[in-house]
Amino acid sequence: MSLKDGNALGDFLRDRRTRMDPVALGLKSERRRTPGLRREEVAQRSSISPTWYTWLEQGRGGAPSADVLNRLATGLLLTEVEREHLFILARGHAPEIRYRKHHGITERLQHVLDGMPFTPATIRTATWDIVAWNRAATLLLTDYAQLPPERRNILRLIFSEPRVRSAQEDWQAVARYVVGSFRADVIRAGASREINRLVTELSAESPEFDELWRDNDVVGPGDGIKRLHHPDLGALSLEFSSFSVEGRSDLTMTTYHPASEQEMIRVRSFIDAR
Repeated sequence: MSLKDGNALGDFLRDRRTRMDPVALGLKSERRRTPGLRREEVAQRSSISPTWYTWLEQGRGGAPSADVLNRLATGLLLTEVEREHLFILARGHAPEIRYRKHHGITERLQHVLDGMPFTPATIRTATWDIVAWNRAATLLLTDYAQLPPERRNILRLIFSEPRVRSAQEDWQAVARYVVGSFRADVIRAGASREINRLVTELSAESPEFDELWRDNDVVGPGDGIKRLHHPDLGALSLEFSSFSVEGRSDLTMTTYHPASEQEMIRVRSFIDAR
């Protein structure tokens, strides 16, 4: 949709304005004729002129700039999904990617992980920090809870943890895939600046990482087979798939399902015994 489709932008702005609570925002609580904020109050919160805001609600003046839309998103306390919808209404396309630092996952999302007792599953940020996992991941992959938060990064684990490295059947292939996929994720999320420190540290610690990073390879998200040498189960094959978390473009869930019925029987018996 765009401004040509009636006045969808104005309707959306008006709806969000009338849903806002003046008292919660510290504004005067005198009797108001209509619910929500006044137009001039939204304009002030968004650092734009009241006249310009009025025109936007009325569908006048053409498409606003990205800067104005970002100010409106801030002033109206829009969620990331609502901000994206605002851009599509006003400009016909989603906003440019803007990196958003991770602020935790919901209990409901953790319940999704916990609902897969025999399938290791993790959630990572755009900068590949592991921020959630289930019990199966702890038993078959890595006990993330025993690591300090700053070490729960997939690249740090692959290049700096000997135990993780020795568990990979083909470490070189895994390392190349991880670096290429990481680079693509970071660029897609607009987080290039945020990973400078990590890249600098790993380049100094690991000549292998430094070489792979300089190759500038990129790998798209997808699936495949992860082959491990587990200390108790021995050789283990897991099918992995990665999914973006709906409504959270900064988060990716990866599941690792036993690759065969025989593998599943072994995994079930091992996890049930723990």
